[in-house]
Amino acid sequence: MKDFHGKVAVITGAGAGIGRALALELARGGAQLALSGRNLESVAETAALCEKHGAKARAYKLDVTDRAAVYAHADEVVADFGKVNIVVNNAGVSLTANIEDVSWEDFEWIFNINFWGTANGTKAFLPHVIASGDGHIANVSSMFGLVACPSQSGYSASKYAMHAFTDALRQEMIIAGHHVGVSSVHPGMIKTEIAWKARASANRDRDALAANFDGLAKTSPEQCAQIIANGMKKNKPLILIGTDAKAMNWMRRLLGAAYMKPLTAQMRKEI
Repeated sequence: MKDFHGKVAVITGAGAGIGRALALELARGGAQLALSGRNLESVAETAALCEKHGAKARAYKLDVTDRAAVYAHADEVVADFGKVNIVVNNAGVSLTANIEDVSWEDFEWIFNINFWGTANGTKAFLPHVIASGDGHIANVSSMFGLVACPSQSGYSASKYAMHAFTDALRQEMIIAGHHVGVSSVHPGMIKTEIAWKARASANRDRDALAANFDGLAKTSPEQCAQIIANGMKKNKPLILIGTDAKAMNWMRRLLGAAYMKPLTAQMRKEI
């Protein structure tokens, strides 16, 4: 995909953060936007901002964990726009809890949104993306979809699963000869509200964790959006965002399973 002009892009989690920034980046590139999220008001604000750049944009209320609703959403988007070229499964949440402390409710909550939400969006829209003849699917994982991190078992597991699912999809599209690029996106710490909307086990101070995240996050959503857009244009299988994500990737590649020793030492100081 050389450019986004005239392409129809679907973005979940588009009410703020990476989703909003990416919607604006694609709008500036000439794309039409089908934007969704649980909070319709915030998604509508994103759509209005995109329209200021001359883009056709529509906001939809959507719960990505509701499979029937996601399939109905796919049909509605095609009816509204006529086609779908790009799908960015961006909706995601975070959870801080050790395995011995995490509740089953929270464990299922994070998997339902991060993994099953991505799988739902991919399966529902894939036939339309294939039919477009020039498509791309980008699934937003995390740097913790590259390495596992203590206190992030649920988050890391859901993001690892997304990474594997996305890599398999890319290979299948190549084997089938479909003109569909597929990218696994791995942001590091991005200055968004995700940490403030996260869940944490009862023995942790969520506000302190979020404040610490804010202090460490160096990459803006706008920078993140530009990197994702450029990665899709270049059909990159792996899109790394931020020096922290790049460092995690190199540590994994260079050290193999031994990456856990320095990471454990660092996290022991922080948790």
